[in-house]
Amino acid sequence: MLIAVILSAQCTDARVNLTTPALFAAYPTPQAMAAAPLRTLERLIRSCGFFRMKSKNIKAASRALVERFNGRVPRTMEELLQLPGVGRKTANVILATAYDQGAIAVDTHVLRVASRLGLARARTPAKVEQQLSRVVPQAQWGQVAHWLIFHGRQICHARKPECLRCVVVDLCPSAKRFLRVTSGRTKG
Repeated sequence: MLIAVILSAQCTDARVNLTTPALFAAYPTPQAMAAAPLRTLERLIRSCGFFRMKSKNIKAASRALVERFNGRVPRTMEELLQLPGVGRKTANVILATAYDQGAIAVDTHVLRVASRLGLARARTPAKVEQQLSRVVPQAQWGQVAHWLIFHGRQICHARKPECLRCVVVDLCPSAKRFLRVTSGRTKG
């Protein structure tokens, strides 16, 4: 999961899912990944974009797992952030998904949708994470990012949200503004 999340930066989940089978077949363990030739890693993950930096991070993170964490992915934010290529978002995805810990991963969808819904006002992922943790029950922290991402992909698009299809339109402080703009275009 750690490697897949590193690959997912600026890449679709579908592309990562197409890429990882060959990568993991060739290098199934952190030890194997750490020993992999960089050029081979680059070739295997090229389609995910930013493949040179991702290859270096994957190799370095795998080496760190072997050398510092006995080949196991750490279970704490502090330890995860020590791994190359791992920031708060990646660490939170691992904590919430792999270890079922209360963690809120903030990507661009979460940032946008949380702001539009009035759940968070901050502009940085770390601050949005803090604000969401104050309004979302801790038992749902691991799921809230999935809900907001899904809503952002299906309904609350960046450029043209589909407020008329939205199930929370009556609760959304941004909907009135978007609906006003949309109705103004159709009349003009």
